[in-house]
Amino acid sequence: MRIPVFFFEEDIKFKPKNKTALRQWINETIVNEGASLSEINYIFCSDVYLIGLNQQYLDHDTYTDIITFDNSEIEKSIAGDIFISVDRIRENALTFGIDATHELQRVMIHGVLHLLGYKDKSKKDKALMTQKEDFYLDKVKF
Repeated sequence: MRIPVFFFEEDIKFKPKNKTALRQWINETIVNEGASLSEINYIFCSDVYLIGLNQQYLDHDTYTDIITFDNSEIEKSIAGDIFISVDRIRENALTFGIDATHELQRVMIHGVLHLLGYKDKSKKDKALMTQKEDFYLDKVKF
Protein backbone atom coordinates (compact mmCIF):
# COMPACT_ATOMS: atom_id res chain seq x y z
CA MET A 1 0.00 0.00 0.00
CA ARG A 2 1.39 3.39 -1.04
CA ILE A 3 1.32 5.89 1.82
CA PRO A 4 0.56 9.38 0.43
CA VAL A 5 3.31 11.31 2.18
CA PHE A 6 5.56 13.17 -0.24
CA PHE A 7 8.83 15.06 0.16
CA PHE A 8 9.85 18.11 -1.89
CA GLU A 9 12.60 20.72 -1.87
CA GLU A 10 11.89 24.35 -2.63
CA ASP A 11 15.05 26.48 -2.68
CA ILE A 12 17.55 24.09 -1.10
CA LYS A 13 18.85 20.57 -1.57
CA PHE A 14 17.57 18.34 1.23
CA LYS A 15 16.35 14.77 1.32
CA PRO A 16 15.19 13.20 4.58
CA LYS A 17 16.56 9.78 5.41
CA ASN A 18 14.37 6.72 5.94
CA LYS A 19 11.46 8.01 3.84
CA THR A 20 9.56 4.72 3.97
CA ALA A 21 9.83 4.56 7.76
CA LEU A 22 8.84 8.24 8.04
CA ARG A 23 5.74 7.63 5.93
CA GLN A 24 4.75 4.65 8.06
CA TRP A 25 5.31 6.57 11.31
CA ILE A 26 3.26 9.55 10.11
CA ASN A 27 0.42 7.32 8.92
CA GLU A 28 0.40 5.37 12.21
CA THR A 29 0.24 8.65 14.14
CA ILE A 30 -2.77 9.81 12.14
CA VAL A 31 -4.57 6.46 12.49
CA ASN A 32 -3.79 6.40 16.23
CA GLU A 33 -5.48 9.81 16.51
CA GLY A 34 -8.66 8.44 14.90
CA ALA A 35 -8.21 9.95 11.44
CA SER A 36 -7.14 8.78 8.01
CA LEU A 37 -4.42 10.08 5.72
CA SER A 38 -5.45 11.65 2.44
CA GLU A 39 -2.15 13.36 1.51
CA ILE A 40 0.66 15.26 3.17
CA ASN A 41 3.35 17.15 1.30
CA TYR A 42 6.49 18.10 3.21
CA ILE A 43 8.33 20.94 1.52
CA PHE A 44 11.85 21.54 2.82
CA CYS A 45 13.15 25.06 2.33
CA SER A 46 15.41 27.80 3.71
CA ASP A 47 14.71 30.46 6.34
CA VAL A 48 14.42 33.05 3.56
CA TYR A 49 11.74 31.06 1.73
CA LEU A 50 9.75 30.31 4.89
CA ILE A 51 9.80 33.87 6.21
CA GLY A 52 8.42 34.93 2.83
CA LEU A 53 5.49 32.53 3.29
CA ASN A 54 5.08 33.72 6.88
CA GLN A 55 4.83 37.33 5.70
CA GLN A 56 2.63 36.60 2.69
CA TYR A 57 0.08 34.22 4.22
CA LEU A 58 0.19 34.80 7.97
CA ASP A 59 1.26 38.46 8.15
CA HIS A 60 4.11 37.52 10.53
CA ASP A 61 7.59 38.95 10.09
CA THR A 62 9.46 36.33 12.10
CA TYR A 63 11.51 33.26 11.42
CA THR A 64 9.84 29.95 12.16
CA ASP A 65 10.71 26.31 11.74
CA ILE A 66 7.37 25.23 10.27
CA ILE A 67 4.23 26.49 8.59
CA THR A 68 1.34 24.08 8.11
CA PHE A 69 -1.45 24.59 5.59
CA ASP A 70 -4.51 22.42 6.18
CA ASN A 71 -6.05 21.31 2.87
CA SER A 72 -8.52 18.88 4.41
CA GLU A 73 -11.98 18.93 2.91
CA ILE A 74 -13.43 15.95 4.78
CA GLU A 75 -13.50 15.72 8.56
CA LYS A 76 -10.97 13.24 9.95
CA SER A 77 -9.29 12.91 6.52
CA ILE A 78 -5.91 14.59 6.81
CA ALA A 79 -4.48 16.58 3.90
CA GLY A 80 -1.98 19.40 3.99
CA ASP A 81 1.25 21.06 2.99
CA ILE A 82 3.93 21.34 5.65
CA PHE A 83 6.79 23.74 4.96
CA ILE A 84 9.90 23.19 7.08
CA SER A 85 12.95 25.44 7.29
CA VAL A 86 16.02 23.22 7.31
CA ASP A 87 18.03 26.25 8.51
CA ARG A 88 15.82 26.51 11.63
CA ILE A 89 16.02 22.75 12.23
CA ARG A 90 19.82 22.83 12.21
CA GLU A 91 20.02 25.95 14.38
CA ASN A 92 17.45 24.67 16.89
CA ALA A 93 19.29 21.35 17.15
CA LEU A 94 22.49 23.21 18.02
CA THR A 95 20.68 25.51 20.46
CA PHE A 96 18.99 22.61 22.28
CA GLY A 97 22.01 20.29 22.05
CA ILE A 98 20.10 17.57 20.23
CA ASP A 99 20.54 15.60 17.04
CA ALA A 100 19.27 17.40 13.92
CA THR A 101 17.42 14.25 12.80
CA HIS A 102 15.52 14.17 16.11
CA GLU A 103 14.64 17.87 15.75
CA LEU A 104 13.45 17.26 12.18
CA GLN A 105 11.22 14.41 13.36
CA ARG A 106 9.82 16.61 16.15
CA VAL A 107 8.92 19.36 13.70
CA MET A 108 7.48 16.89 11.17
CA ILE A 109 5.15 15.35 13.75
CA HIS A 110 4.32 18.85 15.07
CA GLY A 111 2.91 19.69 11.63
CA VAL A 112 0.88 16.48 11.57
CA LEU A 113 -0.54 17.30 15.00
CA HIS A 114 -1.62 20.71 13.70
CA LEU A 115 -3.41 18.97 10.83
CA LEU A 116 -5.11 16.76 13.41
CA GLY A 117 -6.45 19.88 15.13
CA TYR A 118 -3.96 20.43 17.95
CA LYS A 119 -3.04 24.03 18.72
CA ASP A 120 -0.03 25.58 20.45
CA LYS A 121 -0.85 29.24 21.11
CA SER A 122 -1.94 28.99 24.75
CA LYS A 123 0.17 27.55 27.55
CA LYS A 124 -2.30 24.68 28.04
CA ASP A 125 -2.46 23.88 24.30
CA LYS A 126 1.33 24.03 23.99
CA ALA A 127 1.73 21.60 26.91
CA LEU A 128 -0.64 19.11 25.25
CA MET A 129 1.12 19.54 21.89
CA THR A 130 4.51 18.87 23.51
CA GLN A 131 3.11 15.82 25.31
CA LYS A 132 1.78 14.45 21.99
CA GLU A 133 5.09 15.19 20.22
CA ASP A 134 7.01 13.32 22.92
CA PHE A 135 4.57 10.39 22.79
CA TYR A 136 4.94 9.95 19.03
CA LEU A 137 8.70 10.62 19.05
CA ASP A 138 9.02 7.69 21.46
CA LYS A 139 7.51 5.52 18.73
CA VAL A 140 10.27 6.36 16.19
CA LYS A 141 12.33 3.22 15.67
CA PHE A 142 14.68 4.27 12.88
